[in-house]
Amino acid sequence: MDRTSLSTIASVDGLFCRYGSLTVLQGLSLDIGPGVLGVLGPNGAGKTTLMRTLATVLPVQVGRVVVAGVDVSERRNVVQARRSIGYLPQVFGYHGGFTAREFVEYVAWMKGLSAPHARVEAEWALSEVGMDEHGSTRMRSLSGGMRRRVGIAQALVNRPQLLLLDEPTAGLDPEQRITFRRLMRSLGESSAVVVSTHLVEDVATACTRVAVMSAGELRFDGSPDELVRLGGSVDAEGNSPIERGYLAAIHGTGR
Repeated sequence: MDRTSLSTIASVDGLFCRYGSLTVLQGLSLDIGPGVLGVLGPNGAGKTTLMRTLATVLPVQVGRVVVAGVDVSERRNVVQARRSIGYLPQVFGYHGGFTAREFVEYVAWMKGLSAPHARVEAEWALSEVGMDEHGSTRMRSLSGGMRRRVGIAQALVNRPQLLLLDEPTAGLDPEQRITFRRLMRSLGESSAVVVSTHLVEDVATACTRVAVMSAGELRFDGSPDELVRLGGSVDAEGNSPIERGYLAAIHGTGR
């Protein structure tokens, strides 16, 4: 099967990842195109390992990963691929003495933008996450939620084809989460956005597609509506429809 169609921005084919005797990803295959893909799964499912591999932070051990037409299974191609990738890890590093604007400009420069271009794009990215009025504030002085928004800005700054967000709404208040979901939907109109999250509300309201992982395997791949239907209509425990679908996918009890 050809996993690099014109509508595919990134593809994972037969991906295995092991840490010592522990197999974290077990032959995972996934095509990622424009839109917002929500990756759900319990702790230890392999979500962060998948995200880190797509971001080229982790090398491909077994299998093939292609991002924006570049095979990152070959480590010599990683620098080229990173120009097309934006990545927000669960915990991102920063220099506390940088202002928010300086930090995002620095990341843009690291991604290959010229200094003048980096300055313009940093202003745009900070505006997109509602941090333009705090661009002169030093990172150490920002609240946790504000730092998270700056983290999202640095992931956006090169206008990537593949945007990877690991637990992006952690630390955001309800209003900020609503605003961010709106941003994700907008970005997904032209880019591939992959969101690893534990919050089913993010998936239900912002994602066009859902992948459910468990024990390093893909248990479900479809639309949020299809996940809801998987869970059926009977629930004595008060779970939401999409939560029922998620549990059905994890436990293999879907209808």
